Amino acid sequence: MRKIDVCLSPELIHLYDIPNLAVVVVDIFRATSCMVTAFAHGAKEIVPVEKMDLCHAYGLKGYLTSAERNGVTPEGFDFDNSPFSYQVEKVKGSKICVTTTNGTVAIRKSRKSPALFVGAFLNISRVAEALKQWEGDALIVCAGWKGKPNLEDTLFAGALIDLLQGTYRVADDAAMMALGTYHQAASNMLQAVKGSSHVNRLLGLGIEKDISFCLERDLYPILPRLKGNKLRLD
Repeated sequence: MRKIDVCLSPELIHLYDIPNLAVVVVDIFRATSCMVTAFAHGAKEIVPVEKMDLCHAYGLKGYLTSAERNGVTPEGFDFDNSPFSYQVEKVKGSKICVTTTNGTVAIRKSRKSPALFVGAFLNISRVAEALKQWEGDALIVCAGWKGKPNLEDTLFAGALIDLLQGTYRVADDAAMMALGTYHQAASNMLQAVKGSSHVNRLLGLGIEKDISFCLERDLYPILPRLKGNKLRLD
């Protein structure tokens, strides 16, 4: 049976054989939730980058731009890091360049994967379908927070592994911990994340509605996949 594992932080990614694994990158609060939402509202492609100056350079090429650092959007960008900002008409048909504190870093560090997908609770069943079709082992890369693991990404990893039971077996302790954590939290995800460090940061910014939205399951049956340096729908 194929194996699935969890990388709890991009800082640990060197421990995994990325070129031989399907990878799902997740940053629930909020980068990958925003990306999935943008594609659901008609975005043509998204270019994830690590540096703000590179994001600005894409803006000069005609891309819409989005940036986030420490949960806040610097001035001079078209979108903030809320999924609600992508639910507007200008997203349709657009090319967007995105840079965030954690999510785009995780994508860039995983880019050698032959099948890199962007995951969120918003499209979790579609992600599970893609991994069921993949013939090899898989890895869920949690964006975490500045190199540290976080609860919400770990919960997503556990939820995805739960959907894949019978197709994949748990590879190691990180995956086992993610699955166990999800089983404890599944009946009330919103309550489970209350008190977590990232939720507290977001609450401090007054964006409670983003938290609830990003925990919604299967709003969008779509699958962003990295092709070259660009995310497009698979």
